[in-house]
Amino acid sequence: MRFNAKDLALLARQPSGCFDKEGKLKICRVVRDEKLIEPRERWCRLKGNLLFLMKNKSSEASEVVILERCWIVEFRSKPDVSIVLKFQSGEPDLYLEAASKTDCESWAVALGEANSEGLQNKIQQLRRLIMEIKEERSSDEARQFLPSSQVDSLGEPQFTSIQRIANEPKLEFSLACKDLVAATRDRKLNTFIQVSVVHPAEHILTRYSSTEIVEGTKDPLFLTGVTFPPEYPIYEETKIKLTVYDVKDKSQDTVRTSVLPDHKEPRADIGRSFLGCTTFRVADLVKSKEQQLTLTLRTSDGGKTVGTIEVNLVKMGELEDGETDHITTDAQDQKCALVHECTATEGISGKDSLPSLSAVLKNPICKLYRFPTSDNKWMRIREQMAETTLSFHVPKELINLHIKEDMRRNQELKDLGELAPHWDNMRKSVIAHCDQMLSMYQDTLAELGKHAGSSFKSSCSKGEKTLEFIPINLHLQRMHVHSPRLKDALYDVITVGAPAAHFQGFKNGGLRKLLSKFEAERRNTGYQCIYYSPENTAKAKEVLSNINHLQPLISSHADLLLSSASQHSPDSLKNSLKMLSEKTELFVHAFKDQLVRSALLALYTARPGCPLKKPAMPRNSAEEGSDLQHQDHPSQIKRQDSIPHHSEYDEEEWDRVWANVGKSLNCVIAMVDRLLEKDNVSNTKEGENDPSAADCKVFHTGGDWYEQLYPLVITLKDCMGEVVTRAKQSMAFVLLQELACGLPQCLMLTLRRDIVFSQALAGLVCGFIIKLHAGLHDQGFLQQLHTVGLLVQYEGLLSTYSEEAGMLEDMAVGISDLQKVMFKVIEAKSEDFLPIITGRREHYVIEVQLPAKMFELLPQEIKEGKLLRMYPVLFNVGINEQQTLAERFGDTTLQENINQENLELLKEYYKLFTEKMPPDCLPHFQEQNDLKGLLENLHQNIQAKKRKNVEIMWLAATICRKLNGVRFTCCKSAKDRTSMSVTLEQCSILRDEHQLHKDFFIRALDCMRREGCRIENVLKNVKCRKYAFNMIQLMAFPKYYRPPEGTYGKADT
Repeated sequence: MRFNAKDLALLARQPSGCFDKEGKLKICRVVRDEKLIEPRERWCRLKGNLLFLMKNKSSEASEVVILERCWIVEFRSKPDVSIVLKFQSGEPDLYLEAASKTDCESWAVALGEANSEGLQNKIQQLRRLIMEIKEERSSDEARQFLPSSQVDSLGEPQFTSIQRIANEPKLEFSLACKDLVAATRDRKLNTFIQVSVVHPAEHILTRYSSTEIVEGTKDPLFLTGVTFPPEYPIYEETKIKLTVYDVKDKSQDTVRTSVLPDHKEPRADIGRSFLGCTTFRVADLVKSKEQQLTLTLRTSDGGKTVGTIEVNLVKMGELEDGETDHITTDAQDQKCALVHECTATEGISGKDSLPSLSAVLKNPICKLYRFPTSDNKWMRIREQMAETTLSFHVPKELINLHIKEDMRRNQELKDLGELAPHWDNMRKSVIAHCDQMLSMYQDTLAELGKHAGSSFKSSCSKGEKTLEFIPINLHLQRMHVHSPRLKDALYDVITVGAPAAHFQGFKNGGLRKLLSKFEAERRNTGYQCIYYSPENTAKAKEVLSNINHLQPLISSHADLLLSSASQHSPDSLKNSLKMLSEKTELFVHAFKDQLVRSALLALYTARPGCPLKKPAMPRNSAEEGSDLQHQDHPSQIKRQDSIPHHSEYDEEEWDRVWANVGKSLNCVIAMVDRLLEKDNVSNTKEGENDPSAADCKVFHTGGDWYEQLYPLVITLKDCMGEVVTRAKQSMAFVLLQELACGLPQCLMLTLRRDIVFSQALAGLVCGFIIKLHAGLHDQGFLQQLHTVGLLVQYEGLLSTYSEEAGMLEDMAVGISDLQKVMFKVIEAKSEDFLPIITGRREHYVIEVQLPAKMFELLPQEIKEGKLLRMYPVLFNVGINEQQTLAERFGDTTLQENINQENLELLKEYYKLFTEKMPPDCLPHFQEQNDLKGLLENLHQNIQAKKRKNVEIMWLAATICRKLNGVRFTCCKSAKDRTSMSVTLEQCSILRDEHQLHKDFFIRALDCMRREGCRIENVLKNVKCRKYAFNMIQLMAFPKYYRPPEGTYGKADT
């Protein structure tokens, strides 16, 4: 062969990136009987079909081997690390020895594909692919030569849809290979199949999914199927490419755990090697008589056959009734169970629930598993994960309410009227700070408005200021179990990052510590302002809220009363009077509290020209005329509100103003009674001794009804207006003291609490809606919902060390604040099914909208608008290496206190449940007596103070499910530890409730963690299919919370 030595030498000296492969190999020639001349280390560079041999990386090439008409065999003496090149020309064989088995295999693949014959086959394969694409595009190209009118009439390309059942996946199939050929002889294959889709309209190859790895067989039965959801654009013309890879080392298979462009093929030397591929049209599978295809797998050059692959059509609704023996025998060494992948939620609650659920759930991912039961039957498990639009909708609604509430409060402070200089300066300072906070809320709402259509906040964004109100990584995790002999069961868990103010940080702890410290400091503010207890400030906000709610209602009903009088309608007059009386009585009752009286006195002393006097000793509740219940609390007697007093103030004036409302209402009632009596000719008896008549200045028993009622209604409105003015000012003065005593810490704590509550509420609303949809046909659950309320159980996995202790403190307060949230179910009047939030801080009502057909399924009490109570409880057990540090060198008191407090709340709910609900309302496979034992067991485990006692979480979760509660699982980001916990819970349920075969528990657990929804969650968050653990961290984890090999490593979190 003729060649130019200078050109070859120049080629050998090119930069490293110009070569297909390079590295150190020991090389020598092989003489007869496989005797070797002493191998010498050489630096080898492969370029095309030329192998350059050099003494070292910087030296000249000493030899060039042309890789034509040669083949590769193993060297029997060292089969793992060496190969031999044999030449047809009869030249001596070339022995090559690598440093490791992996390196040897990658060199074998590279050298085997280097000859010109392989290149020609690749070219032919590419030509065939180009011809196929040209044929498919020919109709599109022809359109260019048609008149425009004909082109318009053609419209979009028409493709043949696949016939399917409504809301069921369009296409599902399972896969198996036979007689696979390894790249090197006697190698045990560890194979998986990558599934890609060629869309007929775009002609772009898109990676869709992959199977699990089946180890140690040339006939792998893949227990992972492929599912295309209802909305996926797949047609009979769609082509599906199946590519088989041999994985050398699962821990090094980085391509399966990372993101690559769809068009880029992985290199063979990074954990796996290409075996073969094949392509089929969807129509061929769907229309085949046996609903099965047997395809030939070929190498990338399209020439060599490396085995066959079977594609079997799967019908979702059919459960396999056969025994599992034929599967387990063939696949006894295979490591995973059946997993089908899709991206759609299943309409478990029926077609009617789909519109309202689709308004809440977005971008769903679904996997389908098949596991054997203890009696060798198959059960099918559908695992689903979906993000929710509520992640952004609820915080935006909440911030909007905060803005309105704060604007109203600022206006009430300005409407306090003239104050003494000290108090006026205080008011100006408070309003200035409040305006700054208001501006911040408005800016945040504007920023969130830019995220139109968003439904997910990744773990990497938890420190972003503009997204601090948004929950982290909020998802629904659902498991639907279809067993041969048991009723279908549904298990839901809401996964979300711990509600916490990450942007503000945890240098000084979380809300639990900060609120306690702030309250202690506020008690010692001296004479700058008046101290009101948190209970009294909360009462002041409630009074203001009642005023703003009731005053317009009373005015409206008073106008309706006059309207009924003008129409001379007795029935309408009675109804209007009844509504007016009810609302006015509520209005009057709102001001019975002693706080209003004492606040009016405090405000009087703050007016100009009135000297501020404070008593030497604060008066206790008895001296202030408080309710008897205050006297039962020694802590309140020791330290009461420091209320100023003045000798010239007429304390009875408020009583007179307040009583005038009731007297005015009595006048209206008496007049209506007189008018109705006179109108009733059959009844001439008149109430001459009506006690309420003495309070009325004038009675007119004749003439027009309207004229006689009008002055009395105007008097009622005037009296009510006087009460409102005074009450509003007095309560605003109480709020002024609260703010002034703690500026600016008070507002910053309010902001932090709003942030944490916003994250917690978004998750709660999602959980309630999902639970309501799942239980619409469960009359026992619906009765429990309006009779007792809904248990909401949070499982925390945070440590009590460093920053996570602050997160846990935030989370505990945020979840506790959910007790003040009430739900109401209403009938949707439009196609917008998103929930409506009303109310104020510390008292919110969430209105959940249902379509008419679903709304009719509800009990009458719920349909009439009964408010539904929530009972949130939190149990936390740290499981990571930081918790190990906390247990040995730190403090776990925070975790112990939280668990103990919430155990008492759980016992209270159970007591209420047993008092109001019959035993048959529990799920069918559970017994009433189980709960007592579980609660006692939980109590003992909490008292034991055992390190990393994860049994606390298992028991709490089981009790929650038995009590029809909503389950939450939280860690810092709801990504890694949460995934371990959720998958363990799912497999434990399958074992304990659905007879999962004991030998398949670990396999099922590894399968869900390796191929299930949670690894997809990791990918969504950090763009990498690896849990963010390392080996040292996992040594500190409880045994069943450790992921399988190859699924963890370095990843940003």
